[in-house]
Amino acid sequence: MPKITVLDVRLYDEPVATLTNLQDGRTIFAFNDAYIEDETRPTLSLSYKDPFGALITKFRPYNIVVPPFFSNLLPEGPLRRYLADRAGVKQTREFFLLWMLGRDLPGAVTVHPSEGDDTPPDDEQAGIEARPNALRFSLAGVQLKFSAFKNGGRGGGLTIPTEGTGGSWIVKLPSQQYSGVPENEFAMMTIARMMGIDVPETQLVDLDAVGGLPHGVGELHGQALAVKRFDRTPDGAIHIEDFAQIFAVFPDDKYRKGNYRMIARVLGIETSSADVAEFIRRLVFNTLIGNGDMHLKNWSLIYPDRRTPALSPAYDLLSTIPYMEGEDRAALNFSRTKNMAALSKDELAHLAAKAEVSEKLVLDTARETVDRFRAVWDAEKDNLPMAEKVRETIDAHVPTIELYREFTQ
Repeated sequence: MPKITVLDVRLYDEPVATLTNLQDGRTIFAFNDAYIEDETRPTLSLSYKDPFGALITKFRPYNIVVPPFFSNLLPEGPLRRYLADRAGVKQTREFFLLWMLGRDLPGAVTVHPSEGDDTPPDDEQAGIEARPNALRFSLAGVQLKFSAFKNGGRGGGLTIPTEGTGGSWIVKLPSQQYSGVPENEFAMMTIARMMGIDVPETQLVDLDAVGGLPHGVGELHGQALAVKRFDRTPDGAIHIEDFAQIFAVFPDDKYRKGNYRMIARVLGIETSSADVAEFIRRLVFNTLIGNGDMHLKNWSLIYPDRRTPALSPAYDLLSTIPYMEGEDRAALNFSRTKNMAALSKDELAHLAAKAEVSEKLVLDTARETVDRFRAVWDAEKDNLPMAEKVRETIDAHVPTIELYREFTQ
């Protein structure tokens, strides 16, 4: 194996940086000179901006793992194990996993071998054994999900391409551990849309309408959830990054190294008051439905003009409390507490003060969200394909939340 192996990092298909893997296992990231000198450069990540808004150009090396921005582009858990096995790549060797999966990453960033070789060099540490049927995509997250194309015709199904790249939809498969997860998420996304929250197009599809399901995913029952990718358009990819990337936090720390007031602060500095309001709307909504999994990777920024961030459409909205009995804690602290029942006007006011955003905007948005949720939930909860247990659990959960009581009594 060569002592140095290099991957080219492209943004909107233009080279912007390199990732270099040394023989001792360290990985070094560096921006290209042309990108550094370009005053109109597209934004790769807010994590590469210093407190004065200038581009950071000096980075420390990482051993075994790749830098946090790139580590967060890779799948986690069962999905990582599945794809690493398909690719013949040792899942802990992130540089080589990125090599194999870097053609279809979230956003507009892609990673390519500098020599144009699709097969990583032999590496005893990495355990590389390239396989021709490897799915070459990476949809960051834990759940088994695949990039897919929508078939033509009325109500057509979806097809997962053999190489796994290029699809403009995400197919999220049923959970083998919990029943009715796709139906739950579809219902919550629908309620959110009816409340005015920005969510992508979704649909439930029968598993037999999904072509190209890979072998080895296990025996599955129920329906799959199809979600239209908001980082893909007919004109090309749109760049996005999640808040684990923004805070330079590795995926394993997505529940620990951050909180919602930190997210609100970034939005207050980098985006608009409308985005701050939308964040609060989603925060209150997720608390009302009992979503305890809105960690750093489930909030993202999008770059419609390639440089200026905005809050991305919402995703991964589902009620987790039916599957986690007695667990009514949020994934992150609101400001001082994770306890959903303790979310109150005072807690939101504390969040607003610490995030340096308008307390009036935060509280007015929270009140409006509670009112909208009551109206939409009462009208639609019996019309959506969620399990009865999900409806009953949310009905029992909502009155326990202090904010709900403050705005309805």
